[in-house]
Amino acid sequence: MARNDRRNRDERERARLYEARRRFHDDHVRRRSRDNLVAGVGGAVVLAGVIALQTVYFTTGPGAPTPDPAETVVSEPTPTATDIETVDPTPSTTP
Repeated sequence: MARNDRRNRDERERARLYEARRRFHDDHVRRRSRDNLVAGVGGAVVLAGVIALQTVYFTTGPGAPTPDPAETVVSEPTPTATDIETVDPTPSTTP
């Protein structure tokens, strides 16, 4: 009878340890999955923030291109036939 009690006690202890290891492993797997999810969401938030900051910096901040001043074209009125003076050519002494 003492042998059966000892055997039952050993079996109960082994079952208890097995159940504890199994629970620990399951918790560990769940923890890794949760950590991976948190890291993924955190990485996505950081990436979105970096993209937003870069966009703002290069569109409105000191990194924005400066606009070139537009050249203004002054249009002069075209001469008409009556405005053109006839100039007599003068002989030149230069070759």
